[in-house]
Amino acid sequence: MSGITQRLYYEDSYLREFRAGVIETSEDGYSAVLDRTAFYPSSGGQPNDLGFINGVVVKDVVDAGSRIVHVLASPVEMGTAECSVDWPRRFDHMQQHTGQHLLSAVLVELFGVPTVGFHMGAESSAIDLGVAALNPAQVRAAGQRANEIVFENRHVDMSYVDASEASDLRKPSEREGILRIVTIRDLDRSACGGTHVRQTGEIGPILIRKTEKVRGNIRLEFLCGGRSVRRARTDYDQLNSIAQAFSSSLDDASSLVTATLGRLQESEKSRLKLAAELAQARGRQIYRDTEAGAEGIRRYWKCIAAGGIDEETRWEAQSFAAQPKAIYLAVCENPVTLLLAVSPDSDIRAGEWLNLRLKQAGGKGGGNAQMAQGSLPGTALVRPILQEIGFAS
Repeated sequence: MSGITQRLYYEDSYLREFRAGVIETSEDGYSAVLDRTAFYPSSGGQPNDLGFINGVVVKDVVDAGSRIVHVLASPVEMGTAECSVDWPRRFDHMQQHTGQHLLSAVLVELFGVPTVGFHMGAESSAIDLGVAALNPAQVRAAGQRANEIVFENRHVDMSYVDASEASDLRKPSEREGILRIVTIRDLDRSACGGTHVRQTGEIGPILIRKTEKVRGNIRLEFLCGGRSVRRARTDYDQLNSIAQAFSSSLDDASSLVTATLGRLQESEKSRLKLAAELAQARGRQIYRDTEAGAEGIRRYWKCIAAGGIDEETRWEAQSFAAQPKAIYLAVCENPVTLLLAVSPDSDIRAGEWLNLRLKQAGGKGGGNAQMAQGSLPGTALVRPILQEIGFAS
């Protein structure tokens, strides 16, 4: 496909409907080049626009150098076309992208922290910052300063300048020729081909959601405009539900949750301690109730239907095998898992003995001289192991 496309979005990001000529299509008609377009292609971290060309859904917009290729849901014919951009999506992208410029400039202004990457997602946006750490106080200060500039409703201007004459850019451009410069009055100048609002007030509130470390940098997640309002509403509803569950105010909910978690953790510690003591007592009782074989060894095995071998079974096994001349084997049928515990005077080294049998049967495992655990590919392979260690004839 060939042809040159005039990029209308460069001059007017607010253009929603326009007329253009379809100057070329692919063989199947599912891709088209227009002589002029307001559809923005995916570029610079900003996703593409969607919309319609002669009533046909535009699924994707691709920058192909001097032309813009529109990927369509069904074929279109050559000639004049009535086109419309999905305005809610476009304006959302304008809010996020201009908000990113503002936030990145504020981080430089306050802390000298550069932005090294930008990604606009469907739910939130993120900038990668060229710094190893950003503390909570800095994050709060950046959010507050960014919103102050939003409320000041500063002008956002577009201009064009030759790259050789471009100055005071937040980030030097590696491109040559004419650059499109996006300027936030008295704050930022950046070379950018994206779509932007005309004044910072249109960005709407800026909400910084979280930070995380990514490949040595800090990734800062944020939302602007309608996204931030919807997210704040969702956050409020969630917090309100938590507060209602505790019969408290929103202001008290956080401390109540923290206190409750502390009590739950203490309760869980107590529960685990009691469960361990009960399992150990059960292991000793099982040992007393198990008759010794001809060689004086007490053997006990249990079958677990499903769910694996839990911690309580391990405590029970350890307690049983802590007694003289003892062999304990637990078998779980789904998934097929074996746990072997033996006393030091049983003449068996659990890890060596079980791992060898598991390996021969196509399974795998690990352990030490007193306790070992492993898995098998099928239940039919369990019986030979039971027979060899003396649990079945």
